[in-house]
Amino acid sequence: MTSKDVSPGLWLIGIGPGDLDHITERAKSIARGCSKRYLEGYTAVLPSDQEERLEEVVGTWKRLMRPSVESPKSLLDEAREEAVALLVVGDPMQATTHIDLEARCMEEGVGFEVVPGMSATALAVSLSGLQSYKFGRQVTLPYPYGEYLATSPLEMIETNRSSGLHTLVLLDLDPTGMGFDLPTPMRPEQAVSILDRMAERVNEERDISNPTTVREWDGILLSDVGTSRQRVSSGSLNDVSKLEGGYVHTLIIPSNMSDNEKDAFRRRNMS
Repeated sequence: MTSKDVSPGLWLIGIGPGDLDHITERAKSIARGCSKRYLEGYTAVLPSDQEERLEEVVGTWKRLMRPSVESPKSLLDEAREEAVALLVVGDPMQATTHIDLEARCMEEGVGFEVVPGMSATALAVSLSGLQSYKFGRQVTLPYPYGEYLATSPLEMIETNRSSGLHTLVLLDLDPTGMGFDLPTPMRPEQAVSILDRMAERVNEERDISNPTTVREWDGILLSDVGTSRQRVSSGSLNDVSKLEGGYVHTLIIPSNMSDNEKDAFRRRNMS
């Protein structure tokens, strides 16, 4: 497909998680046919070895960080005149930021198309061995900012657990919260430590004398999903927090597991 075959507008193109071998032929073809290609670099991260491959897969590209995506005047001005690809790791419509882009394009009369990609979240659920219909609300675990520590992520996990639902926990990529710098994925020990601190604060507020610590909860750590380095390990949160290696991590906190799910959990025990 050439630039003459791709109509002007903003094309949100999912490139799949981790390994560029997951990108669809349609996504590659349309990306190559666009006049310009940008890699959205802050809602998700592409491993460095795959970034090095990206040009040979889709053509030359530039990186866009949060300010250029959330204040997209220049991006939309280009998309009025030519086909512009915004390459998104995973599936492009998983982030609120990209839904907002769709709204901006509709408001300003700029063409907008989505080319779906394999979702890292769906892949994580599949790899966990847990039943997808038993997952509750998805949670993002942010880095603390200064003295501020939100407890709402822990409260959402507790709500899921009390309803017998598993929780997919996405770990923050940006310690600054600004979206200017290249991602710094949260490590497992950081994630569990932050949950631990949240629990301490919630327990103090509720005046619970003998609370169960989050480190005793079951957990599944998924590392570098969609790459050749992919690893899925289960155990207590305290155990999985000690695992080293890997780059991008996701946590799953199971609730009431069926017998089949318990068997799957054991098969992944610290593997």
